[in-house]
Amino acid sequence: MFTEFLQNCIDGLMIGSGYSLLALGFTMVFGVMKRINLSYGPSIMLGAYFGTWLYLNLEQNAWLVLLGTIFGTVVVGIYVERLCFRAIKSDSTIASMVSSFVIWMQLEEIAMHLLPERTYPFPAFFAAKTIEFGPFYVRSEHLTMFILMLIIVLILHFFLYQTRQGLAIRALSDNPMASLYIGINRSKTLFLSFFLVSLLGGIAGFFILSTDSQITPFFGLWATFKGLIAMMLGGMGSLPGAIIGGLLLGIVEANVFWYGDPILRDISAYLLLFVMLVLRPGGIFGQSIVLRQRLAQERV
Repeated sequence: MFTEFLQNCIDGLMIGSGYSLLALGFTMVFGVMKRINLSYGPSIMLGAYFGTWLYLNLEQNAWLVLLGTIFGTVVVGIYVERLCFRAIKSDSTIASMVSSFVIWMQLEEIAMHLLPERTYPFPAFFAAKTIEFGPFYVRSEHLTMFILMLIIVLILHFFLYQTRQGLAIRALSDNPMASLYIGINRSKTLFLSFFLVSLLGGIAGFFILSTDSQITPFFGLWATFKGLIAMMLGGMGSLPGAIIGGLLLGIVEANVFWYGDPILRDISAYLLLFVMLVLRPGGIFGQSIVLRQRLAQERV
């Protein structure tokens, strides 16, 4: 029984690494702009559809699909940034969120016209095999995604804390008004943030889909829900929280799938989020952010 539980936790960590990658994208946008980009998941989906179109019509090459997915996601991400966030005033958070939802519908319609069938094959990046260590095992493609998540986190941490552009993003996130006074170009910094988020989303989308070996029009909705839930579990605006939230969500879903009914797996995610919002509204790592903002308002 205990061995089964540990195996479920290992599976949950592997699957949750994909959730963490999605949550990082939502966290970057929310941390810098204090807005939620509801079209992030559909942007990844449309980029993956473009990669799938290349796979079906030009050459069946996984590297080509990877580059096509990243390129398509970045192009769509820039389109969303220009239309939903740069064109709307910084204090109009509701307007930008609603406009991103409208873009969500638009992107899904474009995807349906690009590839009208409901399900298409998606190439695997590596040959699938099972890696065993003692009584436990892990799928090679899941382990690849987990290692990729760790590498991306390290690179992102280095960029945000060791480069001038990263420091500008953090300054804009912590205090937008003060960042303007010290000469940070807000438009260029926001564009850079969206570019990084889209790049990350394209990579995450490709490796998540390559483990499933197929893509459907529901992927955008699925990616949005999983990314948002993982972000809110870990704490909105917290990069470590995005990682922990995604891994926790994966572990819970894996155990519910094994010990309960498979239908309850997705329901367990919403129940976990509800419990977290009741007991710790700021999330695992976001409570300090909530308290800091509350103290700042009290000082004002």
